[in-house]
Amino acid sequence: MPPNSTHDRGPIAVDSPGPPKFQGAGFSCGWESSHMSTPSSNPEPTGATAIITGGSRGLGFEVARGLVAKGYHLALIAKDPQGLAQAREKLIAEFPQCTVTTFAIDFEVTTPYAIERARQQLSEVKNSIATPTALVIAHAVMSEKMSKTLRTTDAEWRRVVAINLDSTFMVVNELVPPMAEARNGRVVIFSACLGRMSGPGNAGGLAPYRISKAGVNALVRNLAHETGMGARGLLVDAICPNHSRTDMGGPDALRSAEEGAETALWLLNRPFNHQSENEIEKTTGVLWEDHQIVPW
Repeated sequence: MPPNSTHDRGPIAVDSPGPPKFQGAGFSCGWESSHMSTPSSNPEPTGATAIITGGSRGLGFEVARGLVAKGYHLALIAKDPQGLAQAREKLIAEFPQCTVTTFAIDFEVTTPYAIERARQQLSEVKNSIATPTALVIAHAVMSEKMSKTLRTTDAEWRRVVAINLDSTFMVVNELVPPMAEARNGRVVIFSACLGRMSGPGNAGGLAPYRISKAGVNALVRNLAHETGMGARGLLVDAICPNHSRTDMGGPDALRSAEEGAETALWLLNRPFNHQSENEIEKTTGVLWEDHQIVPW
């Protein structure tokens, strides 16, 4: 396979020049070993691996740009193989020495077959790359404008909850255990302030979206407590990116996608020490907005 080439069917894996080969899932994938960091220090990303869902566009792509600039090897996951190929080409054009592996996975897991297929593909991702030190879950879908609780159809409810919540659980359940075992990793999940149980989050409307994001918030809080609230080297956080100019946010949003992704990049690289007296530096398992903790 030529350098930086890609398969045309998912999961899609990409070889990179230079580093040694790792055999997995029936194909070869280039990578360099991760550089480990302690939970009380700044991450040292050169050679580390990051997995980003929704990485082909919008907020996920901007996170990818920020991480590859710091030396991360990337594994991008998205539904559309063509979109992934285009995203990869853009990253390589901007950062010629970067390593980008792509995997096409459909997270609309509304049937037993779709669930089994996504599970199998996530397992192949796990077996094909080095244990990541960063996992960013940025894929999501908005519900229909008129999807109030009393008007939402079963199909619309299932579609939105499957993509926003069920598949988030699947990604975490499949990809985070090696990070937890390594005691070295950061998980950042794009949630939404519309999923809060305070402020504007419970004001009604867009029921499947709001409720799915409330579930994501609960998942983050629960997982963070289960894994030691950062004391065992794994940080788990949710972020509210605010209304950003993406395909979902639309062209009139106040923030650029780059601005919407900034807090995620900060969380992945901030100093952390669970014994610190500084609240920001010692806290994980919460919802963040513009580097600040916001109430659930």
